[in-house]
Amino acid sequence: MRWPIPAASLLILALAMGCSTVTTEGNTNTTAPPGATSATATAVPTRTTTVTKQPPATVTTTRVAPPENPVPRGPANSCNYTSSRPTIRRGSSGAAVQQAQCYLNLSMTGVSMPEDGDFGPVTEAATRRFQRCAGITVDGLIGPQTWSYLIYWADSSTYLC
Repeated sequence: MRWPIPAASLLILALAMGCSTVTTEGNTNTTAPPGATSATATAVPTRTTTVTKQPPATVTTTRVAPPENPVPRGPANSCNYTSSRPTIRRGSSGAAVQQAQCYLNLSMTGVSMPEDGDFGPVTEAATRRFQRCAGITVDGLIGPQTWSYLIYWADSSTYLC
């Protein structure tokens, strides 16, 4: 014996599965409840339910990649500590760190770190913030990818973030 599934149960199931469109059509069938004989059959309303499942929304993010080998122009040209672009990290020091600190100051609002050539916690925090804003790997290191974005944004007429 088949028992109809109530439309409310199907609606809840459909919504739980992420369906956005649910339609129902009503009709009436004669069905005997459990233990009843055919002489005591009653009319039980049943529903035909159509469920349309929608695909999940796709989130697309785009980022503008800077040129492969950018050459600083304009404001970034004021950072003349070095043209060297080694990978630097917390604990690094020297002219390359000063160059990165200068670029970080030019690229973001609210950053005014001293360009002292010491890659300490302040420079690392600014580097991580810059990487988050740029949509690149957030690791606190300034390597080829981060240098490329730093040069691009230090040269830009707007701030990255």
